Amino acid sequence: MGSRGRPRSDRYEGGEDADPDPKPEPEPAAGPAEPGGRAERRRLARRVRRRRRTRRVGELPLLVVVALCIALILKTFLVQAFFIPSGSMEQTIRIGDRVLVDKLTPWFGSEVERGDVVVFKDPGGWLGADGVRPAEDSVGIKQIKQALTFIGLLPSANEQDLIKRVIGVGGDTVKCCDARGRVSVNGSPLDEPYVNPGNAPSEIRFEVQVPAGRIFVMGDHRANSADSRYHLDEAFHGTIDEKDVVGQAVVIAWPVGHWHRLEQPATFRMVPDQARGGRRAPRRRRGGSSFA
Repeated sequence: MGSRGRPRSDRYEGGEDADPDPKPEPEPAAGPAEPGGRAERRRLARRVRRRRRTRRVGELPLLVVVALCIALILKTFLVQAFFIPSGSMEQTIRIGDRVLVDKLTPWFGSEVERGDVVVFKDPGGWLGADGVRPAEDSVGIKQIKQALTFIGLLPSANEQDLIKRVIGVGGDTVKCCDARGRVSVNGSPLDEPYVNPGNAPSEIRFEVQVPAGRIFVMGDHRANSADSRYHLDEAFHGTIDEKDVVGQAVVIAWPVGHWHRLEQPATFRMVPDQARGGRRAPRRRRGGSSFA
């Protein structure tokens, strides 16, 4: 009957299918042992971390230099912060305010306009009456502040700069006062809500024709501003060369409670451009409301 009915194990325990000379199966060969094992891996990981830290430390001076260069470029060509040490522009800009000055738009041919608040270099002798020197800092602190100011990371307290509002530009006739005590430009009286409360538009009577390429400026605190009115007997009748304008103040950045943009007062948009035969002065800046 053959192998039917026999247990399956018989084939391997001496049956006809059994291997007469069984050989033990070879054990799998062990792979090469990892060099050093876990301790070696830890040492390698520590070495990689040390290299990364060394690389980061080596890159830090380069990153600092790049950051300083960017800050210096921004301060030189784009925007610079200025500290206001005097009250000649109150209440628009108060003592201790920090304003951001746009230095970029002049590079694109933008011209100074009536109503702009501008920072300009002292044309000579103005700061004797209007300037307020900041308190002296101790040695060390002074040098640090000078370095930060140089790269634009600290508002400038440079005593050679002044800030005023542009009342007239080249070709304008600025006059004070009309029957109601107002300042007029090219015969158009100015409505000046920005003038410090309690101040008259001007206690000094004058009439000046602004030369081409120059501006006539006044502070908003008319009773406390040694502006163009105080230099009428000098060359160019107290006007400022446009080349001395550092930039246009566009926003009060500090303190936070006094933050606001400096926009062009509406009264200046109604002034006729005398150099253009009585037509309204065109807007010379790019789209959007202008600053002042």
